[in-house]
Amino acid sequence: MNFACVLALAQREWREILRDRIYFMLAFLLPVMLMLVFGYGMSQDIENIAFAVVDEDHTPMSRDYAHHFIESRYFSFKGYLPDAGAADRLLAQRKLRLVIVIGPRFAEQLRAGRTAQVQTLIDGTFATSTRTIQAYVEAINLAANTGVRGGYLARRLGLPPQRVADLLHPVVLDVRYLYNQEVRSIWSVAPGLIMLILMLVPPLLMALSVVREKETGAIYNVYSSTITRAEFLVGKLLPSVSISCINAVILWLLATLYFGTPFKGSLAFFCVATLLYILCTTALGLLISLLVRTQQAAMIISLVMSIIVSIQFSGLITPVSALSGGNYVIAHAFPAMYYNEVVKGAFLKAIGFAALWPQLLVFVLYAIAVFILCYLLFRKRTRT
Repeated sequence: MNFACVLALAQREWREILRDRIYFMLAFLLPVMLMLVFGYGMSQDIENIAFAVVDEDHTPMSRDYAHHFIESRYFSFKGYLPDAGAADRLLAQRKLRLVIVIGPRFAEQLRAGRTAQVQTLIDGTFATSTRTIQAYVEAINLAANTGVRGGYLARRLGLPPQRVADLLHPVVLDVRYLYNQEVRSIWSVAPGLIMLILMLVPPLLMALSVVREKETGAIYNVYSSTITRAEFLVGKLLPSVSISCINAVILWLLATLYFGTPFKGSLAFFCVATLLYILCTTALGLLISLLVRTQQAAMIISLVMSIIVSIQFSGLITPVSALSGGNYVIAHAFPAMYYNEVVKGAFLKAIGFAALWPQLLVFVLYAIAVFILCYLLFRKRTRT
């Protein structure tokens, strides 16, 4: 292989990238835009939920119960409403997501040791967030119930509140979160987005780069030149790999500095794994470019393949262990799943080569296999 020819071809490709404004913006702005859009859109942290209270009892006990929700950081209190009819209108207008309706005789029922009725109205338009809001309400209601029950028993039995609390909760469940101690969804989403974007953008750029030469006729210069197949393929890969490496650095900075995701692992290991992953995804783009003849077809195939693989079969949303049959096989047939394990381990679990070396081996074998397939498919002759 003549490395001077490879370098000359790579330099020519760089000039083409800098000359084409749309391609240049696609190469450097698209990854940042995707990171920001998906980072906010896929975050499952739900806070500042607009809610109001309908207090039909108007007693200190009903106000104390409402304050359990008002003081929560998950809810944004919008005031008291006169009746349930006003609550229905505001919920329909999406000005509120939640309404707590405290029924009449609330305090009377509690003082008598009976069950008091509280109604919760939740906007169920968005199913995922609705279940989260319901879990918040149930947790706060449980805490309020514990306080009411403890106060009632303390008065009836004449015991100290702490003793009553021990009797009510003889077994204390101590939950400890590992790796993502603050349970922030963005800490899990941001590393996965690096995997998604590097699965999406490099194949797209690589596929468009080669197919563009087919459409413009520049590929005939390659067919008639003395450059070998391997030199052409490597020369085409180098600029796309370089651009993707720059994008990987930018994405890492966005994940750690902008979204605040902690990086606990080895930076050197992460860089090596990312480079190998980029080689795999860029080689996939090269393979697509050899199979199609138009930029539209290359764009559609690369986008559809990348989005489906990186979202459905990588473990980004659904754990790979939950897949079965053909879905499980598809997940293991693409590098996205292996890199998702790398980014989660490097960012949150502080694990490196000792635990993740099989993933690196997969990247190496995958890149070699796809490159060999590209070499066999590429012919220095016009196709009829």
